[in-house]
Amino acid sequence: MLQIRVHVPSQTLELLNQNGELTRRFIISTSQFGLGFEPGSNRTPTGKFVISDKIGEGAPLGEVFVGRVPTGRIGLEDDSGDNVQTRVLWLDGVEPENENTKSRYIYIHGTNAESKLGTPSSHGCVRMGNQDIAELFDFVSVGTPVQITTES
Repeated sequence: MLQIRVHVPSQTLELLNQNGELTRRFIISTSQFGLGFEPGSNRTPTGKFVISDKIGEGAPLGEVFVGRVPTGRIGLEDDSGDNVQTRVLWLDGVEPENENTKSRYIYIHGTNAESKLGTPSSHGCVRMGNQDIAELFDFVSVGTPVQITTES
């Protein structure tokens, strides 16, 4: 089974094959507020997760989702909000400290702020470029393991 590793210090997401070998690396953004598990903190949780839901299959690149529902609007770089765009991979924590991740609505998703990728700038989620999340979405399935870590 494929697996995903998010490395916070380098702001990268790695797609690993069943042997743990790197298949693809993407530039991402984690939270501008740091790491943590508290509800309402807008921090990115760490640890082990699984993809619980895949949302947005077939949506156009840049489509904005609100409450995981497509709006029919394409997000732009200069939008003031922290858009959830293109595809949504909803994370569910599998460890005691991150078991509230799904109820915190922490996703891997596309963004309108592609110019900020590579720097911590999200509101807790893992942001990706819209083309990149569409590509990743097609590789992974519900149940794919995800690790968010600060370790090499």
